[in-house]
Order: sequence, then C-alpha cells, then structure tokens
Amino acid sequence: MENQSRPAWMSDPLVKDIPEKKLKFVEDLFAKGRGKSQKEMMAFALPMMKKAKQENLTFTPQEMNAAIAAIRKHSSQEELSQIDKILEKSRNGKLAQEP
Repeated sequence: MENQSRPAWMSDPLVKDIPEKKLKFVEDLFAKGRGKSQKEMMAFALPMMKKAKQENLTFTPQEMNAAIAAIRKHSSQEELSQIDKILEKSRNGKLAQEP
C-alpha cells in the first residue's frame, strides 16, 4: 500500500480492515468539509452522500465509528472542533450507512 501524502489516521490500526476506497471517501469528506459554514457543509455533503450511494459505497456503523476514532486520534484541538461540527451536520443529513 502506498503511503505518499496519506494522512496518519489512514494507517491507524483502527481502520486496517476498512477498504481503501472507503477511507479515501472519508478523507475527502473531512478534508473538503473543513472551514465550511453549516449551509455550505450541507450543500457539499449531500451530493457527496448521493455519489457514495450511486457507487454502492456504504459504511457499517462500525466502519464509520472506526474511521472517526482514527481521525480524531490524529487531529489537533482545532481540527477536533471542526470534526465535531462536520459530524453533527452529517448526522442531521444522515450519513450513507447500511440499514
């Protein structure tokens, strides 16, 4: 597995069983969501979730929790605050999860 410019959390043991494609999606979601207002975040997140669904890219609650835990583990205090905002907005828009 290549490690060029991969965030540290993507190599964390917590996410070792999550497919690379899913990790890249989560990375993209968090990276592009940083610094957005709630309105901007919803405008951004909803098409991302729709795209994930179209690509049959769903997450079990365990996969999502593991990815979030790994991201939080490798984040600064400022990033943690932003992550909490993203998660709150995502929950309100319902993340693409398996039923």
